[in-house]
Amino acid sequence: MHACVSYANTSVCAGRCAFACMGVCLCVGNGWIHESIMRGSVSFNPAQIILTAGATPAIEALSFCLADPGNAFLVPSPYYPGFDRDIKLRTGIELIPVHCRSSNNFSLSIAALEREYKQAKKRGIKVRAVLLSNPSNPVGNILHRETLYDLLSFVTDKNLHLISDEVYAGSTYGSEEFASIAELLDTGVFDNSRVHIIYGLSKDLSLSGFRVGAIYSYNENVIAAVSKLTRFCGISLPTQHLLVSMLSDTKFIEEYLKVNRERLAQMYALFVEGLKHLGVECFKSSGGFYCWVDMSKFLKSYSVKGELELWENILNVAKVVVTPGASCHCIEPGWFRCCFTTVTERDVPLVMKRISKVLKDHKARQ
Repeated sequence: MHACVSYANTSVCAGRCAFACMGVCLCVGNGWIHESIMRGSVSFNPAQIILTAGATPAIEALSFCLADPGNAFLVPSPYYPGFDRDIKLRTGIELIPVHCRSSNNFSLSIAALEREYKQAKKRGIKVRAVLLSNPSNPVGNILHRETLYDLLSFVTDKNLHLISDEVYAGSTYGSEEFASIAELLDTGVFDNSRVHIIYGLSKDLSLSGFRVGAIYSYNENVIAAVSKLTRFCGISLPTQHLLVSMLSDTKFIEEYLKVNRERLAQMYALFVEGLKHLGVECFKSSGGFYCWVDMSKFLKSYSVKGELELWENILNVAKVVVTPGASCHCIEPGWFRCCFTTVTERDVPLVMKRISKVLKDHKARQ
């Protein structure tokens, strides 16, 4: 483990005290906001929660504690492009994409994980963890329980950590049922100390400006080490007071999550239908604020260069902001992430009209 984890044997510092003060923020009573999302299927211990000013510092602080500069995390791709900034920029940790393909519905393959792990080992790179987002960002699919079990077996066999980014856990709208990695750990079959969950209120409760994130870890050494780092990324006291009042109203939280899921489903269906009329197909998503869109047939050349050319036209001509798949380390050119929650229902026809203008210039390849 990284050297800072060894601090667990020293006296508790101010960072740990800060955690104790902030603990009530997401731990109203003996629960956690994540429990409302899990609908009582799993319970959380407030003593294992570390709070930070957003999910970004949460994942960075955790990364500092799990790996040294030059070590690596395996990350199923396409993955959230912000990971490259949030993790690599200051920690010196490398992210190794584990490519998932459309032919397999962008599902994670343990065989692909094994392959990238062996390749890293050949290059002399020490892999320290597997990092995943569930629901996936940018694809929007949900990891099945069988896959989660396989992942736990894989990290146990390789002596790795598992980081599960679950910031979209409450923003699901499809037929697939979301299962937190925490649910599987209740069985007692696996080594819980390897597992760490990232969460925040920016997505599920639309509180991005409040900057509230959390790490839920089953590892006492990691909890002690990260607590010291939160000295530099704590949540402000005024924010804590506001959140305690809001999160204590469990009836409101449950109703909010219910209505939010319904609205996400409506906007997703409307956006997908609009793209379908343009001849654009979308991956069937079940969570998140975005569609994973296949525009490969509109590329003038089936390459990253062709993808970026189309992206620039959508941005500069249509004035619509989308994320190119290359930014998400997608191995197949032509996929884009389109966020449908930044517009209203009335805006969708205008968005489609603008995109259509660009696609007419990029006639579909037969």
